[in-house]
Amino acid sequence: MAAPILQVRDLRTQFATDGGIVKAVDGVSFDLYPGESLGIVGESGSGKSMTALSILRLVPDPGRIVHGQVLFHDQDLLQLTGEEIREIRGRDIAMIFQDPQSSLNPVLRTGFQVDEAMLAHGRPRAQARARTIELLKKVRIPAAESRYKDFPHQLSGGMRQRAMIAMGLSNAPSILIADEPTTALDVTVQAQILELLADLNRELGTAIMMITHNMGVVAGLCTRVLVMYAGEIVEQGPVEQIFEKPQHPYTWSLLKSIPRVDALRHERLRSIEGLAPDLLHPPSGCRFHPRCPFRIEKCFTDEPRLEDVGPDQRAACWVTMDRARSEMGADKLIDIRPGAASGVHPGELL
Repeated sequence: MAAPILQVRDLRTQFATDGGIVKAVDGVSFDLYPGESLGIVGESGSGKSMTALSILRLVPDPGRIVHGQVLFHDQDLLQLTGEEIREIRGRDIAMIFQDPQSSLNPVLRTGFQVDEAMLAHGRPRAQARARTIELLKKVRIPAAESRYKDFPHQLSGGMRQRAMIAMGLSNAPSILIADEPTTALDVTVQAQILELLADLNRELGTAIMMITHNMGVVAGLCTRVLVMYAGEIVEQGPVEQIFEKPQHPYTWSLLKSIPRVDALRHERLRSIEGLAPDLLHPPSGCRFHPRCPFRIEKCFTDEPRLEDVGPDQRAACWVTMDRARSEMGADKLIDIRPGAASGVHPGELL
């Protein structure tokens, strides 16, 4: 296997508030490989977006990165000067932000905003304009030459998101971070955006880091997934393997809550009991234990660490799903394998 292009080691990002310290990202470590499509999934407040912002050193005040390393080609991004990190942002590592409506400047023409990403890194204006039109065509915006002159409000939601993708690709980055790129889009446009990202990943070899709460997006686009809960990674592994045999109860619960394609009309949609923890006062032991149906006494006091639970699969849990199945009996658990209760198979949900 090729060497990782990005290595995140024990990353910790905190927010000082009047009520105390919020540990938004708490000891996150992972690798991203060239050309890989990596999903980071979790509920709102799990720390997935803050992890991405920390990588690019874009954490808003009063947040601070207090510990860790972010190694890009063995260079620690957290140790660079402001000028040095600006050289890397947008050129080597680019980010598509969650809401194109608020990310695009309403008083500047769309094409010029894509140009700016290249002008900031020294490309001549004429070359930047030609490259922008080429990119607008690549992301399948019709009549790219005329759309270049349009203001953001003249574009549909799907076209604004495509323009944001063009902006992210403008400097041919090695890594593209997509933060909830299908938010507020209808399902048809969502499918088109995900298909576009998958095509760009194949054609350009750009490594994609997909931030999402939607397991269907992960199934449709990603080859590997990190599952985050309360600022920590609780499970990671190949997408097929995680969908086939999740080992952390939180991952199992996320998959269980996916609407079933074969569900009877009278069946209720299953949900995860309880609420995500207050990160000002996180639970002791395993942070998922207040919501976990399989918790044991140890879960209340001892914090689990990521351990190998299968080939290339790791989970932070004292009661993995294999143990729960063996002790409770398979008939007591809802089968979430592809084609069973979840009705989901990687690649089916675009």
